[in-house]
Amino acid sequence: MSMARSARRLSLLLCACAFLALSAVAGERPRSDFEVLCYHEVRDDVVGDLDRDPYAVSTDHLVRHLNWLRDHGYRPVSIDDLIAAREGRRPLPDKAVLLTFDDGYRSFYTRIYPLLKLYGYPAVMALVTSWLEAPPGSRVLYGNEYKAREEFLTWEQIREMQASGLVEFASHSHDLHHGIQGNPQGNAMPAAVTRRYVPGRGYESEAAYRARVSGDLARSMEIIERRTGRRPRVMVWPYGAHTLETVEWAAGLGLPITLTLEDDTPPTLDHLERIGRHLIERNPGAGTIAAMLRREPDRTPLRVAHVDLDYLYDPDPAAQAANLDRLVSRIYRLQPSAVFLQAYADPDGDGTADALYFRNRHLPMRADLFSRVAWQLRTRAGVQVYAWLPVLAFDLPDAALARRLGVQRDDGEIHAPGRYRRLSPFQPEARRIIRQIYADLGRAARFAGLLFHDDATLDDHEDAGPAALRVYREQWHLPDSLEALRADPATAGRWARLKAQWLTDFTLELAAEVRRYQPALRTARNLYARAILEPESVAWLGQDYRDFLRAYDYTAVMAMPYMEGAREPLRWLDRLADRVLALGNDAARHTLFELQARDWRSGRTVHLSELEAWINLLRNRGIRHLGYYPDDFIAGQPPLQPLHSLISVSDYPYPRP
Repeated sequence: MSMARSARRLSLLLCACAFLALSAVAGERPRSDFEVLCYHEVRDDVVGDLDRDPYAVSTDHLVRHLNWLRDHGYRPVSIDDLIAAREGRRPLPDKAVLLTFDDGYRSFYTRIYPLLKLYGYPAVMALVTSWLEAPPGSRVLYGNEYKAREEFLTWEQIREMQASGLVEFASHSHDLHHGIQGNPQGNAMPAAVTRRYVPGRGYESEAAYRARVSGDLARSMEIIERRTGRRPRVMVWPYGAHTLETVEWAAGLGLPITLTLEDDTPPTLDHLERIGRHLIERNPGAGTIAAMLRREPDRTPLRVAHVDLDYLYDPDPAAQAANLDRLVSRIYRLQPSAVFLQAYADPDGDGTADALYFRNRHLPMRADLFSRVAWQLRTRAGVQVYAWLPVLAFDLPDAALARRLGVQRDDGEIHAPGRYRRLSPFQPEARRIIRQIYADLGRAARFAGLLFHDDATLDDHEDAGPAALRVYREQWHLPDSLEALRADPATAGRWARLKAQWLTDFTLELAAEVRRYQPALRTARNLYARAILEPESVAWLGQDYRDFLRAYDYTAVMAMPYMEGAREPLRWLDRLADRVLALGNDAARHTLFELQARDWRSGRTVHLSELEAWINLLRNRGIRHLGYYPDDFIAGQPPLQPLHSLISVSDYPYPRP
């Protein structure tokens, strides 16, 4: 079986990734040295959720926020305070909070600055220099709309506030606070992280992209220094969009501190190069601010529709566009929290990637489609998108190379009938190729997470290739004969566990490649149900459930009764839930039950009443994270009702129109 919200939302070491995942599973609360609030415009006439600007805050609400901070012991701090604490010169106060304001609205001078002086609170203001350099009476492009130059600060006001010592002025870029064309279909994506696509010429080169972004930052810094007499040291990324590369470029230019919009990663003094912030939107009351600063956990369950991009692809552009509209409309109405979206092409349905839906260095590109669909789902349907990609199952065009790098069985065959055609995770060249494919994916599109396909398995007859045998002998101190490895149960068990960990470690390397371009990346990996029901199956699956729980944000267990030949699906699912819940709340909190919407044995669609019974059983057992595969958006299967009431995370008990 083949398994697969918006622009607002220095390389991470693998050991750090593993530590964070382990801490999450162990139930530890994330450590934070300070908190950061991100405001934009402040006006007197904000109309709550109905206001034209979702990021505007009313003056009276801002006063309530500042009063709440004062009354509850929070201490606003400056950038100087953060640097001094990091260098060990003086500690941060308890409940330290950094106040930041983006875009340089004139209201910062007329409404916010007087409050800062009254309370004695420091703040950071991020300036877009191209807007400030526009002549009086002109209009500037703010995102996708035009605003009068007079809506923004003047340099005289900026110099006055800087002299007060209360306000630190940061770069918000010179001219990156807008979208640029990021794919052939014309989607406008954040300029700082997008390789510009020019019709008729293609994508800008990596060198041109770096020159454009670095040049913009340098120009912004030069203007701020010339206008204020002080060179900025903080970069605030427009829309929060950044990559680990752009963070490195900013540091090289003299902007070692950067601010993002990643509010799920607690800020620490050790990582001032990427400081996450809580985005203030919808004119919240003080209670919302309290919940943010206390980092109360998000109790929204993960609900997933798993989508084959092969269903959407059509060589006829008009038909393909119509298919995309069907998908986006359906997901908008359904309102799951996420979509697992196929990033590879598998037209023959064998689970091996024959081509990819993004430009890359090693496989054919069937269509430059993943970026387009992921962006449309994110911006039009409001869901998180996880890119679904194999770990090992890539069909390289060079047949001889594919055979040389393939997983080898002890009978000399490269793959057994009915199994995925996989590249060996022990082959350095295969690992390099796969890492580059994942890096290319990270560069090519914007998405929230990765779903590792179910192909990363090794049974007790593989891998028997020379590179694998060398690892067994030299690194694991085991026999380099599969027959000898299987002969002793204790040795066989250790070999199986080491292979499972090897595969998991490789997926963490792949996630690190993508995190260079998608720093807030979340991870999920498909797990066969047998790995939970029969732990001894690690010998023929190379999958260990406890390893998955430590390594990934979510373990996407394929809770598919018919695929596993279960005669009593409800009883089988009940037993599977038992095994997960027996490991405690932390295991359940990181496990997604992915149900089948099709019986691949017969080719029939699973009747909605049956799917409903499965979901209700699991929900009644306390399983919160649920999904289904596949979502056939062309045929409208499963039917939207009552699927919406089963899967949607919307507050409304009916689908959107």
